[in-house]
Amino acid sequence: MGKLQIFQFPCRDDNYGVILHDAETGLTVSIDAPETEAIADVLEDQGLTLTNIATTHHHGDHVAGNMALKNAHSCTIVGPQAEREKIPGIDERVEHGDSVDLLGHRFNVIATGGHTLGHIAYHLPNDNLLFAGDCLFAMGCGRIFEGDAPMMHESLQRLAALPEETIVYAGHEYTLANAKFALSVDGDNEELKARARKVEYLRDDGKATLPTTIGIEKATNPFLRCGDPAIRKTLDMESATDAEVFAELRARKDRF
Repeated sequence: MGKLQIFQFPCRDDNYGVILHDAETGLTVSIDAPETEAIADVLEDQGLTLTNIATTHHHGDHVAGNMALKNAHSCTIVGPQAEREKIPGIDERVEHGDSVDLLGHRFNVIATGGHTLGHIAYHLPNDNLLFAGDCLFAMGCGRIFEGDAPMMHESLQRLAALPEETIVYAGHEYTLANAKFALSVDGDNEELKARARKVEYLRDDGKATLPTTIGIEKATNPFLRCGDPAIRKTLDMESATDAEVFAELRARKDRF
């Protein structure tokens, strides 16, 4: 098992594509396939042939390139069993607790339903990497389209339990808007305020704010801080459960 090369690049309006390549095995994986052209350009620039697509969920901005890339590269598409009917070209179906070997690296599958019912994340424990799709974002989380707040809260708790040094890649560049909301409910958090300033500088320069880490998110992401006394006081929910606090935070973010 060699060291992974990771290429993160913008595509569509605010998506990120991520391509992983292991020089030792010569294998290449795309995390989701938001847009054919952007992925094809990176593959061509790096002289790579795509061997797999690892799909997190069925939304069009994550599977739009599946069939064109499969036809061009004869790659195998892995995706969630629960969404098999909605993922174009799916070959291998996986679910929570499964491990799949891609690139010669172990990808552990974590159920992260809420944004969609069958959403999954891929954790590479030996590489300290997490590909969270649209579940966990920098200082935010995915909008709940198909699941409910308790489901999404449980999903985020699974990710928060990973080692703090885990490097997190997410599907979208939403960080600036997420930071503004986070400050509205956790405004005395000094680490959050410093991070928000840094994010403004990065976006002003047109730079990515991802990847992040589980540790950074636990310190600054309100959706992972539902037990924090200051957030609870702001929401006037001192005696609520963490799941109830999460539901209120998500509802406020939807209106923000």
